[in-house]
Amino acid sequence: MAQWAKLQQLQGEALKQVQNVYGDHFPLEVRFVLAQWIEDKPWSELDPDNPNHENYAARLAVSLIQELEKKASSEDLNFIMKLKLDEAAVYFRDHYSSNPQQLIKVIKNCLQAEHNAIQLAENPCVHVPNQILGISHIHQEISQHLDKLKKKTQETEEEVRRMQQEQESFVIQYQESAKRQAQIQQLTNQPNTHNNVEMLSKLQREKELLDDALRQRATSLVQQRQALADRQQDTLMQVHALQTRVLDDELIKWKRNQQLSGNGVIFENNLDQIQEWCELLVEIIWQNRQQIKRVEMLCSQLPINSPMGNILERFRSLNSDITGLLSSLVTSTFVIEKLPPQVMKTNTRFTATVRLLVGGKLNVHMTPPQVRVTIISEAQANSLLKNKVGMTEASGEILNNTGTMEYHQATRQLSVSFRNMQLRKIKRAEKKGTESVMDEKFSLLFQSEFKVGGEELVFRVWTLSLPVVVIVHGNQEPHAWATVTWDNAFAEPVYIPPRMSDSYQGRVPFAVPDKVPWPQMAEVLNMKFHAACGQGLSAENLQYLATKGFRNSQIQDFSNMMITWSQFCKEPLPDRNFTFWEWFYAIMKVTREHLRVLWNDGVVIGFIGRRNAEEMLLKRPSGTFLLRFSDSELGGVTIAWVAEDPQQETHEVFMLQPFTSRDFSIRTLADRINDLKHLLYLYPDRAKDQAFGKYYTPFTENQPPSSNGYVKPVLVTHIPGLTGMVSGLDSFPGTPQSYFPPHSPDTGGYIDPSSMPGSGDQPMHAGAAVSDMDYDLLGMDLMSGDMDVPVDFSTINVSDLVAYTKSE
Repeated sequence: MAQWAKLQQLQGEALKQVQNVYGDHFPLEVRFVLAQWIEDKPWSELDPDNPNHENYAARLAVSLIQELEKKASSEDLNFIMKLKLDEAAVYFRDHYSSNPQQLIKVIKNCLQAEHNAIQLAENPCVHVPNQILGISHIHQEISQHLDKLKKKTQETEEEVRRMQQEQESFVIQYQESAKRQAQIQQLTNQPNTHNNVEMLSKLQREKELLDDALRQRATSLVQQRQALADRQQDTLMQVHALQTRVLDDELIKWKRNQQLSGNGVIFENNLDQIQEWCELLVEIIWQNRQQIKRVEMLCSQLPINSPMGNILERFRSLNSDITGLLSSLVTSTFVIEKLPPQVMKTNTRFTATVRLLVGGKLNVHMTPPQVRVTIISEAQANSLLKNKVGMTEASGEILNNTGTMEYHQATRQLSVSFRNMQLRKIKRAEKKGTESVMDEKFSLLFQSEFKVGGEELVFRVWTLSLPVVVIVHGNQEPHAWATVTWDNAFAEPVYIPPRMSDSYQGRVPFAVPDKVPWPQMAEVLNMKFHAACGQGLSAENLQYLATKGFRNSQIQDFSNMMITWSQFCKEPLPDRNFTFWEWFYAIMKVTREHLRVLWNDGVVIGFIGRRNAEEMLLKRPSGTFLLRFSDSELGGVTIAWVAEDPQQETHEVFMLQPFTSRDFSIRTLADRINDLKHLLYLYPDRAKDQAFGKYYTPFTENQPPSSNGYVKPVLVTHIPGLTGMVSGLDSFPGTPQSYFPPHSPDTGGYIDPSSMPGSGDQPMHAGAAVSDMDYDLLGMDLMSGDMDVPVDFSTINVSDLVAYTKSE
C-alpha cells in the first residue's frame, strides 16, 4: 500500500491533479477502501486490449465488484461511506460487467496519474539527463504558447463584443437619423408656418449631429474591423506555427517512436500529453473561427465601404484558412493507438485501437462515427497518399472490420477497439526477380467520417497502419520479421506538406534503402536482442555478428561498411542453407525461451567462433568449458570443453552436438551441465556449481508418486565412452565404458550425448537433425510443424517380430 500512503502526503496542485482523475466512473472512496487489494494486483502487466488477457480482466473486474460489495456491508464504515460504496458497486455492475476491459483502463489511468504526481512531488529538483531536460523545455514552450494564444483569443473575444455593441449603437443612431429624415420630409411637404419652420430647423440640426456621430462610428467600426482582421491574421499564423510543431514534430515523433518500439526500442508513450495540446488547440481554433464568423455576419449586416478594401472578403478568407487549420487538426489526430501485428497470419485473431485526439472537445460522439478497416497493398497506399481520397477496393478480406467510436468519460478518450478482427483472404501482387511473399508489404487502412458543429462541417478521415507482412505458415515468420525489422529501423524520411491546409498522412509507402551502415544495423540487432532476452549485446558480440553478416572474419573495423538487404536476409551464409537473419533470429528465440536467465547472468558467451573457442580453451586446465551458439544448427547451443587424453598426454577441445529448444524443453541446460561431471570450470576459471548451482533442478532419491500414481523418471545427459578419455570422470557411473570417437564422421565433428542412461539403451540425441523452430518469438499464434520422421513399415519382418514377442 506504499503508493496510497504516499498519495495521502500530497498537497496543492499535485493533489488536485490526482483528484481530477477520480469521479463517478471510479470514486476516490473506492480507491481508499480497496487500497491494499488494488495495489496487490499486477496492473502494469495487464493489457486490456490484448485478447489473451480478456478472461483475466473479466475475473479481476468481478472480483473487484465482489470485494467492493463486501466492504460496503462492513460494520466498520459510517452510513455515508456505505451509501457511496453501494452506489459505486451498482454503477460498476451496470457499466463494467459487460465491458471489464474499460474498468481495467480506468484503474490503470488512475494509478498512473497517482504515480506521476508522487514522482513530481518527491523529485521537484531531481537531476535528469539533458535529453529529458530538452523534452521538458519543449513541452514548457508549447504550453506557454498555448497560454498566450488562449489569452489572445480572450482579448479578441472582448473586441468582437465591443464591436458588436458599437455596431448596435450605430444601427440605433442610424434609425434615429432615418426617423429625423422622415420627419423632415414630412414637414417639407407641409405649409411653412412658424412652428413648422422652427421644427424643421430643429430636426435638421439633430440629424446633422446624428450624421456626424454616425460618420465617426462608421470610421470607428471600419478601424475596429481592420484591427480585428489584423489580430485574427496574427493569431492564425501563430496557431498555424504551433499546430505544425505539435503535429509535424511531436505527433510524428510519437508515431516514429511507436514504429521503433516494434524493434525493441523503449516507447515513451506521451499520447495523452499530445492529446491535451491538441484539445487546447482545437478550442482556440474553434473559438477564433466562431469570432470570425460573427464578424463576417456583422459585416454582411452592415456593409461599410473602406479605402482599405473589401473587409468582408478578408474575413471570408480568414474563415477559409482557419477552417483549413481545423480540418488539418482533426484529420491528423485520427491515430492508431494500438497497432495491429506487423506480421499477420491469415485466419488468426488480432486487435487494433484507433483514437481521435480532439473528438471529446468537438463532441463528435454526439453522432457516434463508424470506423471501417480494410487491408491495402503498397501500390494502393501510394495511390491513396497522392489522391488523398478514401479507398473502396481492398487487397483482402477482414472479418469484424467495423466498429463505433465511443467516448470514455474517465479517460477523456474517443476511441474504438477492434478485438476480433481476422484476415481471411489476401490478394498478392506479381513477384519480380527474387521477391517472395515475405517481402511484400500491406497496410491496414482505417476510415471514418466525423460531423462537427451540428453537422456544419463533415470530415472524412483515414489513417494507415505501419507496414504489415502477411504469412500463411509459421515457417514464413523469420523472413517476414526481417522485412518488418528493416522497415521499422530504416524507413525513409517523411515528407511534410508546406501548405497548412494539407493533412500529413505519413511516410511514402514503403520506401526503404537497399543498404545501411553497419553501426546502424548493429544498434538494431542489439535492441532486438535486449527486448527479447533482457540484456543486450556486447562490443565483442557485435564484432562477431559483423564477421557473420559480411562473411569475412579477417576485417577488424566494420564501422564504415554498408550491409545490404541481400546480405541481411537473402543470401545464405557460406556452406549453409540459411541466412544471417535466420541464424540470428533462431539464437534470439532459443535464448529468450530457454537461456534468458543464464544470458542475463553472463554465463553464456554465445557469440564466438569455433576456432576462437578452441584457442581460448586450450590455454585452460582440463574440465574448463564454455557455451557457444552453433554456426551450423539453427538455434543450436553447444558445450565446448578441454580435456586431457591420458594415453597421448595431450589436451584436446571437444564439442557436444548442439542442443536445441526441443532438448531444453526436456531438460534444462543447467541440469545438463550438472549431469556432465567432467565439466569443472566455466571459462575462464569459475567453478561450475558456483556459476550454475542456483539453476539446478532440486532432486531427491525418494520421490513420492505423483497424483496419478506414477513415479516420475529423471532423464540424465550422458556421453558414452567418455570415461577412458577424461581421466575417469564420467557423466553417469552406470554407463558401459565403450570408446566413442570424438570426431566421428557421423556426428559432423560433434560428440553426441545420450539422455537415457543404462546398459544396452540406445542413445537419445540431444541435438535434432533438423531444425525444430516453431518461430513464435514475438508471441504470434502460429502452427507448429510435425517433426516426426515417418516409419517405413515395409522394412519390418512381422514373422520375426511375432516370434520375438512370444519368446519374451
